[in-house]
Amino acid sequence: MTTDTPTSDTPVSESLSIVIPMYNEEDNVVPLLARVHEGLAGYAGPWELILVDDGSTDATVARLQDEARRYGSHVRVVTLQRNFGQTAAMQAGIDHARGTVVAMLDGDLQNDPVDIPRMVARLVAEDLDMVAGWRKNRQDNLWLRKVPSRIANRLIARITGVHLHDYGCSLKVFRGDVIRDVRLYGEMHRFIPAWVASLTSPARIKEMVVNHHARKFGESKYGLSRVYRVLLDLLSVYFFMRFRARPGHFFGRIGLVFGAIGGVALTWLLGVKLFLGEDIGTRPLLLVGILFVVMAVQFLTTGVLSELLTRTYFESGTTRSYTVRPPRGEQPEPGWKQPAGRAARA
Repeated sequence: MTTDTPTSDTPVSESLSIVIPMYNEEDNVVPLLARVHEGLAGYAGPWELILVDDGSTDATVARLQDEARRYGSHVRVVTLQRNFGQTAAMQAGIDHARGTVVAMLDGDLQNDPVDIPRMVARLVAEDLDMVAGWRKNRQDNLWLRKVPSRIANRLIARITGVHLHDYGCSLKVFRGDVIRDVRLYGEMHRFIPAWVASLTSPARIKEMVVNHHARKFGESKYGLSRVYRVLLDLLSVYFFMRFRARPGHFFGRIGLVFGAIGGVALTWLLGVKLFLGEDIGTRPLLLVGILFVVMAVQFLTTGVLSELLTRTYFESGTTRSYTVRPPRGEQPEPGWKQPAGRAARA
């Protein structure tokens, strides 16, 4: 994917929804909202900020609500019933977004909101479906964060066919009608570019170098323990990108391999029994052959059915991977933050 950063000279006036999931980030709330408003001060179109609290156990919710009242109706707080995970929080924000363009970033102040307008400008100018951030000068620990991330990025790009330098960067901008067709669940937020590519052409996905800052407040929610989860999720991504419309081919290959091995073993034992007259009842190969045949049948049936049922469950349109807590008291109508010039004329 190209990393050039051309932008249009014409101000972008697309309606923009900014989605930020947050979990135990009480010290980041005030500077984060201030930074978002500074970064979007020159944006030429209407925009809204959707802050999703993912079941925080500290004062994050209270501070979010205080800041929302201070800034106005364009700042909306969505509070989840409990901690559902970052992926579900992102999905909740997307479901509440009204803009024709949707931007997402983390709430830890490591992403810089000032990058959003130029990413939106490129999305519109080049008629793209997604622009992903690339933390080229990443401010993280080398061995705990950078090295595992580089390995994962290369592996994901090779398997999915979507070549990005930085899959882990949360700062991304999407066409609203595209990202709303992507249903996120589990821990699939790491593979959003791959899911988008399953709906559109990878050629409509680009990346841009963005700012990255060291974390000042709070603690990172990531560690080396996520490596095995990435590998397991990557298997699911590979399956749905390559075999979504023909899942039997994926499990069929595995089942046929096991079936072939088991079939050859049993055929050879049958020949030994019929032509050589030897006893095969106590041979370990008989049990191995039967086991492989049974495994082949399981891969061809149970695996296909379970994967299809899982995908159907999450794409049914009535099932969500999160639950929103009903707001208390009277709530103002959602609004937009209008450009300074337009507000003055009004």
